[in-house]
Amino acid sequence: MFRQSLEAFALKHREEVRRDPVFRARFHEMCRRVGVDPLASNKGVWAQLLGIGDFYYELAVQVVEAGMRAREEGAGGLVELGALAARVRAQRGGAGAPVTEDDVAQAVRKLGVLGGGFGLVRVGRSKTFVRSVPGELNLDQNAVLARAEGDGWVTRAALLAPAGEGGEGWGAERVDACLQQLLAEGQALVDDGAPDGERRFWFPCYWNASAGAPTAA
Repeated sequence: MFRQSLEAFALKHREEVRRDPVFRARFHEMCRRVGVDPLASNKGVWAQLLGIGDFYYELAVQVVEAGMRAREEGAGGLVELGALAARVRAQRGGAGAPVTEDDVAQAVRKLGVLGGGFGLVRVGRSKTFVRSVPGELNLDQNAVLARAEGDGWVTRAALLAPAGEGGEGWGAERVDACLQQLLAEGQALVDDGAPDGERRFWFPCYWNASAGAPTAA
């Protein structure tokens, strides 16, 4: 009876789910809370009722294309969710239904099961990134990215400084290991051209109009 009621609701609001991104996000949240995955199968009842299976499979392909293009442009393996959604919208042009950050997140979650490296990464309290390379961020890498959020960069001295002085209070070996790993994975770049002469480690995933880019790498 519950299944029939849910399907009846889906049929009644079919066009709203397909055309209204806000309503679609709320529909997904409702399904999540009751343990129903409307994207579990492209041939499932939900795809037949709503036609949203094809929408997300097409969107997933576009997310991969946008993520790979961002990597080629030097963004490393991380792209902020909102920035990736903007790339996808530009790529789609005026064709098709409007796409929101929630839609992109749904598509990325489905890509995650393929094991190709795509996944969602939460940094700090407010930022969500899309990872387009294999591997997970460890706790230290996550902490460094969270610290870099405001300026787009960090310094070694800031990580070495005691926690009471605004730093992380890490030892030199821990700081160097973390920074070297981020550099090796292409998620950080070295900048030796700062005005104060102190080496900065920039994170391409934060590059924007306010943060700018390194003066010299």
